Amino acid sequence: MVTLNKDANTFRESREETEPLFRHVFEQASLGIAVEDLDGKLLLANPALCSMLGYERGELCGMNCCQFANPEDSQDDWALFQQLRAGTIEHYSLEKRYLRKDGAKIWGRLNVSLLKSGHVGSPLVVALVEDITESKLAEKAVSSLSLRLIDAQEQERARIARDLHDDINQRLGLLAIELGRLKIDVPDSSVEVLGRLSELQKHTSEIAADIQTLSHELHSPRLEYLGIVAAMRGFCQEFSRQQKVEIDFRSHDLPTPVPPNVSLCLFRILQEALHNAAKHSGAPRFGVQLRGTPDEIQLTVSDAGVGFDPEKAMKGSGLGLISMQERIRLLNGSITIASKPGDTMIDARVPLIAEMGSVRAAG
Repeated sequence: MVTLNKDANTFRESREETEPLFRHVFEQASLGIAVEDLDGKLLLANPALCSMLGYERGELCGMNCCQFANPEDSQDDWALFQQLRAGTIEHYSLEKRYLRKDGAKIWGRLNVSLLKSGHVGSPLVVALVEDITESKLAEKAVSSLSLRLIDAQEQERARIARDLHDDINQRLGLLAIELGRLKIDVPDSSVEVLGRLSELQKHTSEIAADIQTLSHELHSPRLEYLGIVAAMRGFCQEFSRQQKVEIDFRSHDLPTPVPPNVSLCLFRILQEALHNAAKHSGAPRFGVQLRGTPDEIQLTVSDAGVGFDPEKAMKGSGLGLISMQERIRLLNGSITIASKPGDTMIDARVPLIAEMGSVRAAG
């Protein structure tokens, strides 16, 4: 009994020492801190959280967390909160938007954990909120700049493609015709001269065909008018002929129509992946698969070549892999690049509703 009394006194003294420390941390912390019940009702709120949301402490305490959460960001957070209540999980983290008292929206990184009490009574919920509005605005600004750069790049590609197709290619076509006429018009032409003229006419036609292919790579009319499947199949056929490689192209379960920005993103990734593979892999054949699910579209490009180091390639002078990642990031998609000798795969996935990826759950 003496031992029990001694332990109780030690616990009481320890609690008396630590409670002022915890209260000081609670009051002075730069992070917003809230203590809630299992219904999401705020019981305690520290000054940082009050300042972040623009409420007085007396106003916040008693409010439910959903009253200052952005309504569009509720689904995932509420599902996680329900798991926390049920005891399935003990903590979770996410990024979400909050509504200040003045109506302004801010971004916060939320960490929620269950505080189990050793005494009789329901557990409590502790929420830590870090204001990440500035970093989100900076991220948005970078994304906006990247999007404008990619748009400018696409416009320049389209302009060059038009010039190649409408001007240079037509002039080469006329040159081929004139060479053909010259073969007929030159009197008493020797076999050698006629052969040379035929050879020049053939080379001119080949250059014109290659320029047309390049024009379609820069700006694909098929992508715009026939859709992503026809554009990718046509590109694979032209690339196979030009590079003298085999390409096994397969597609299935694609929605109709595929959003234009998603089509363009995946088409550019296919082009970059095949060009890199043809240049560096040493493989004679490549696999391309384009498939859809209810939630996303997936493009996979694979080969059995020599492989490469993705990290080293990212740090190199080329911009191909970086361009792939930036394009996919702007659509809230993901790209995985895995490579080893005999097995290289680039897997790109884009959500069918790209905007969904930028909406973070809240509660």
